Amino acid sequence: MTEQKKTTIVLFSGDYDKAMAAYIIANGAAAYDHEVTIFHTFWGLNALRKDEPIQSKKGILEKLFGKMMPRGADKMGLSQMNFAGMGPKMIKRVMKKHSAMSLPQLIDLAAEQDVKLIACTMTMDLLGLGQEELLDEVEYGGVAAYLGEAQEGRVNLFI
Repeated sequence: MTEQKKTTIVLFSGDYDKAMAAYIIANGAAAYDHEVTIFHTFWGLNALRKDEPIQSKKGILEKLFGKMMPRGADKMGLSQMNFAGMGPKMIKRVMKKHSAMSLPQLIDLAAEQDVKLIACTMTMDLLGLGQEELLDEVEYGGVAAYLGEAQEGRVNLFI
């Protein structure tokens, strides 16, 4: 019997290009029969946010965080050459030209391939994000959830 190959990724960045890299690696690993977990924390949680605004009772700081953070994967900026929002438009045009999948499509593919998408509950509390604001296929956990996955992982990445 062969040992199950496991890959874990901590997605800490809220940058479109870094999230793309995380999801490309996750989907590739899943295609090679790895059990894959992406643990989203801090700005990486933005990749899991729903596009539409969700009404919820929040304090002033939580409302501010919600307004300042991008709502959904497609609204995230680039780590370099953002150019006041023009960079993401340019890279998306190039991706479309080359028939590359967008970040939202990569997230959907990851869910279809049973990649575990875990949202860090501690960070959600700090940023005032509720479960109703995140995609339906998301699981929730803290550091212990990540460590439980990572200790068996052959590949552990921090992006």
